[in-house]
Amino acid sequence: MHITRYTDYSLRVLMYLALKGEGLATIREIAESYDISKNHLMKVVQDLNNKGYLTAIRGKNGGVRLAGRPEDINLGHLVRDTEQDLALVECFSNGRGCVITPACELKRMFAEALEAFFKVLDQYTLADLLPQGKAKHMVRLLRIG
Repeated sequence: MHITRYTDYSLRVLMYLALKGEGLATIREIAESYDISKNHLMKVVQDLNNKGYLTAIRGKNGGVRLAGRPEDINLGHLVRDTEQDLALVECFSNGRGCVITPACELKRMFAEALEAFFKVLDQYTLADLLPQGKAKHMVRLLRIG
């Protein structure tokens, strides 16, 4: 399975905001810290705001911050919310599919593997990505002021 750039950026934005704490961050600030495109982040931030992961404040002194506590943001739920296509193989899709699908066990095995993948992610929260010993180092690396 390959996590999309969209999910990767979603995780990065939330990690940044968790490290930032109560202060507001701008999309530009986050983009510069990670050296990624501001344009890519704009859609990600809008979607995270719409889904309730963060709060966006408009205006001259606006910005974004986490809508809740890092301990309350489950990674499994986040990945499910941000990944558009979890079809690991063609037979997962609603299209024509493979001719051997009726007799093949691949779909069942991949479905089981995907379930195991999410079972692991469901055990973790955003807070688990920011262990105390490494959080200060991450703050320095991202130049969070």
